[in-house]
Amino acid sequence: MSETVLFDYWRSSASYRVRIALNLAGIAYEAVSVDLVKGEHRSAEHLARNPQGFVPVLEIDGLRLTQSLAILDYLDQTRDLGLLPKDPGARVQSQALAHSIAVDIHPVCNLQVAKHATALSGGTDDMPGEWMTHFIRPGLHAFETLLQAYDQKPFCTGATPSLADICLMPQLYNARRWGADVSDMPRLLGVEAACNAHPSFAAAHPDRWAPTET
Repeated sequence: MSETVLFDYWRSSASYRVRIALNLAGIAYEAVSVDLVKGEHRSAEHLARNPQGFVPVLEIDGLRLTQSLAILDYLDQTRDLGLLPKDPGARVQSQALAHSIAVDIHPVCNLQVAKHATALSGGTDDMPGEWMTHFIRPGLHAFETLLQAYDQKPFCTGATPSLADICLMPQLYNARRWGADVSDMPRLLGVEAACNAHPSFAAAHPDRWAPTET
């Protein structure tokens, strides 16, 4: 099997998701940083990997994969991670739970989007924080309500980590980074505690991957 390489950025939510899944699968990989702040994602070298200029990019099994949700689906199918139920009805409901974050909250809170909104606002003092919290808190509050359909077992949809947990944790990281209040969301906090105690999630946390000052 060819070497597995993950091109990512430590604070990228999408990269964080893939790190969690690789850890759950027990896949050893080489991490190659693509510094979004320095604009390395716009370099010719990275655009050759992904013309969209996004991270992550995962090289695995002789394939070059982009788009975190697609990568997670590949890892789930090829490594039998059990991220989604087999029953079609339960599967689509679990997918909708995960997509409420990955498809609805995350794109509008992408830092590139927030920076553009800040520029359009004339650089007001409360930006981009105000932009972030405007979308993150209501989105997570809706997610908290959606969780009421599941027993706390202790992850989002059952006794083992699911696609929803993998999507939730990076968004909670962003919520805390930007000061979005989640203290009134006990189900989310319970899931967060369970994930934080899980080695695959802990090893993927951005704090473990932050660049060291030189």
